[in-house]
Formats: sequence, structure tokens, C-alpha cells
Amino acid sequence: MVDENTVLRVEGLTVPLPYGQERYFAVDAIDLTLEKGEILCIVGESGSGKSILASAIMGLLPYYMPASAGRILFNGRDLIPMTEPELRNERGRSIAMIFQEPLTALNPLMPIGQQIAEVLAVHGEGDASKRNARVLELLAYVGLPEPDMVQHAYPFRLSGGQRQRVMIAMALVMEPDVLIADEPTTALDVTTQAQILELIRRIQRDKGMAVLFITHDFGVVADISDRVAVMEKGKIVEQGTTDQVLNRPQHPYTRALISSIPKGIGHSATDMSSRGALLEVDNLQKTFHNGGGLFAKGREVVALDRVSFSLHRGEILGIVGESGSGKSTLGRCVLKLIDADAGRITFDGVDISMLSEDAFRPMRRRAQMVFQDPFSSLNPRHRVGRILMDGPLAHGVGRAEAELRAREMLGLVGLDPASFDRYPHEFSGGQRQRIGIARALVLKPDLLVADEAVSALDASVQAQVLALLQRLQRQLGIAVLFITHDLRIAVELCNRVVVMHRGAIVEQGDCEKVFSSPAHEYTRRLIASIPGISWLPPKLSS
Repeated sequence: MVDENTVLRVEGLTVPLPYGQERYFAVDAIDLTLEKGEILCIVGESGSGKSILASAIMGLLPYYMPASAGRILFNGRDLIPMTEPELRNERGRSIAMIFQEPLTALNPLMPIGQQIAEVLAVHGEGDASKRNARVLELLAYVGLPEPDMVQHAYPFRLSGGQRQRVMIAMALVMEPDVLIADEPTTALDVTTQAQILELIRRIQRDKGMAVLFITHDFGVVADISDRVAVMEKGKIVEQGTTDQVLNRPQHPYTRALISSIPKGIGHSATDMSSRGALLEVDNLQKTFHNGGGLFAKGREVVALDRVSFSLHRGEILGIVGESGSGKSTLGRCVLKLIDADAGRITFDGVDISMLSEDAFRPMRRRAQMVFQDPFSSLNPRHRVGRILMDGPLAHGVGRAEAELRAREMLGLVGLDPASFDRYPHEFSGGQRQRIGIARALVLKPDLLVADEAVSALDASVQAQVLALLQRLQRQLGIAVLFITHDLRIAVELCNRVVVMHRGAIVEQGDCEKVFSSPAHEYTRRLIASIPGISWLPPKLSS
């Protein structure tokens, strides 16, 4: 018997993995339902099968991974045996999807308006003028400013949040019954993330559509969902109402995930000033000049506006702010990867701001960086051992000593010694970040700049990497400049925090004080935007 309120039913869905993987099935005998007008969150770590489930529903599984069992019933019709033309008719019209990374999902060579209109054209809707009117209507509906100008823009001209709004407009163009959102806010800072979540909630209320929202962030779950299904290694291990799963989780895996979430509770603050300043930044300024083009007027962007702070030896200092606040520019100026326009950077008593590259090169080993995306920052053609040895070899360390250091560092960051002979693509995201940390530490630096080093990781992997950074910082006594957009993470890891907005420091001080009693309006807005800020994870016994 078909329940009239159930728009989507998955019964015993099984999708096998190719031979030689760590498990047999990507999705293993899954059962779930999606009701009309509800938001169901599928939550779990990377590799749990969430995105494979979404691909199966959309009929987008790769040819070598077809569903081997089960049914996917959409309004009573099984999608699995449908032909490609039949599925193409359903995609966009009945079921639409928002992808995680809009820059790769959008055509870089086609203006935004044409890409949205193309969906209407494929489904034979309206003439050119009606399609253009619908495009403008949707761009305005999703909150993009000046739709008549945005429709002519190319994807690279838009910010991450604006591109995600375009993807949402494209998904809504045919007003589908089901909207699948696959990690649509993972790559966004907290304020943009909050805006996108509110937009999806508003659309769901306005249109009455059902939403299958895939995420690894329980804060997002707390903000947006009606029901939750938790996936682990291809299986659904727990499901229920949001209140049941978040506040009274039953399965050990769910409890472990929730326990990994940063709770905004810092460690005991220690006054580091007696140790002396390793790094002093005074009145630092940096402006980028956009030269414009044939039809675009050039403009100036102030990335750093008279920034001043100090970092003491053995201290972890958080640099917090949303995208475009100047955090990463500050980190790169400190390491002289880019030159500041004015101001002083004093590193261990030496003003390095005016040093030439040749003069600074002997000091470079003492200040190292961990990048946000370890996959793009690690050479895919080189084995891990060579990646770790390149730095010491470049600074005159002998090959035998460089190899010894590299192997020791792999053990220090918790990786198997056999990792030395493997390539970056053979590791998970968390393991690659450990390799990035090992590469930065193999030169035995005094200063480590970590630029959004955990922002793209699952909560459990994030907790492991944060614990690793804390342990290494204590063992090695290094100072850490920790750049992040999440104040909860900064509070748990750092001794002090600096809050940046539009290139300027608007607030700085003890982490817990800034988090619990923010003095600046921007800091208050940043905290209020953190997903699930009104829900604090319960204290769970193991």
C-alpha cells in the first residue's frame, strides 16, 4: 500500500563497490522514506555512502557501480529500471539536485543566465523571452543582487555563496517535488552558510517541496532538519526525529560523531606574555589592485588595514573571520609568500618585512604553513617520502638525515611507516592533512601557520587533527597562527583570538571571553551564524 504523504521511498537499496575496496558495498540494504514537505538530513562521515545514495536517486551512478538490489520509488514509480531518456525527463522537473562544489558543477564558459535557461529549454518550457523572464525571477528569488547583471556574469566572477545561490536557482527552475542538497554549505564560511540554510528553509516552506539534505555537520542538522538518518559504512545505523537523534542518540557511532563536535569550551587560559614575542605585526597594510578590462573599471581591494598583533613563543593564536576578511592574506604576508605594502613584521627580533627573498631564505625553514586543501598542495606525482624530504634537502640536510626525519615525522603525526612509499591519492582527507602537517614540521620550525587546516574535514577527523596539533604544539613548543572561520574551533584550540572583518582587526583577546561575551557587533554576528549554535551537543558517556 502506497502512503500518499510519501514522495520518495528507498527499499533495500544496495550498490556494490569495485573489487579491491575496503568494503564490499557503497550502500548496503538501505531503507528510508521522505515525506512531502519535510527536510530529511542524511548525516555521516566522508565515505559513509551519503553521496552515492543521492547519485542513485538521481540516476547518476557510474556505469561500473550499478545498483544490484532494491527499489527507489518516486511517487510510486521505481526509478532504477528507467531508461536514460525517462530519467532525463524526471531530473530537474520532478527531482533536482544542488551539488557540493558549484564552481565545478557550473559551465565556466557559459554565462549564468544561459545555464539556468538551458534547463527550461531541455524540458521544452516557453520561448526565449519567457525563459529569460523566468531566469530573472529566480535570480531575484534566491537573493542575488541586480539579476539583470548577474545573468550575464560567468561563474568565476561570483563569490562562493553567490554561485551556490545560482545552483539553487537552477534546481528550482522546474519547481520539483524533491530537492536533494549534497553538502551545499561545506565550503562556505559561517555567515554565508547561515544565509544559504535560511534560503533553503524559505524555499521549502514557500514551495512545500521535500528536501533530502546531505551533510556531515550536526550543527547544520540541528538548524534545518525535521528527521535525521545516520549513515556509517554504507548502512543506516540510526534514524528518528531531530530531537531524538541529536539529544538522545542510541547508536555508538552517532554518539561518537556528536562527541567530536567542537562545543566552544576552551582549555584553561595561560598567560604566554612572559615567554616573549616570537612574531610582532605592526600596522600591516595590503591592497590588491584589480586592473579591470575592456568593459570593467579597475578597483582597489583593501585586504589588510593597519593590522597589529603579537604571537608569543609556544602560543596558539586564532585568526577568525569570514571569507574576504583578510585572514589568508595575513598568513601569506607573515610567511612572505606575498609582500605587504606597508608595516612591520618582526620575527624573532628581525624585521623581515623589507628583506629580499634571498635574505629571507635561510629563515624560511623556521616558519612553515599547513594549507587548507592538502590534496592540491601535495604533488600527486611524488611519493610521500619524497614530499617530506624535499624541504630538508633544499635547506642543506643530507639525504640520510632527511629520510630519517621524514620517517620520524610520519610516526609523530600518527601515520604508518609504510606511508613513506605511497602517493597522496592513496590516503583519506584526514590522512592527507596529517601529511601536510608532517611536511611543515619536518624542518623543525618555530612558527606554524595553519590556514583553514580542518575546515573541510568531518567532525570526527577534525577532532583528531585538532588533538594532533595540540599534542605536537606541546611536544615541540612551536607557536601556531591558526586561521579559521569557526570560533568554536578557535576557542577549543587557541590561547587567544583575533577577529578580522574587511581587512581590519575588530576584536582580540582571550578566546573564552571573546566567545562568551563578544564586544563587537561583527563578532556577535559571526557567533550567531555558527550552525546549531542554539544546540549544544549533550555530554555523552562512552
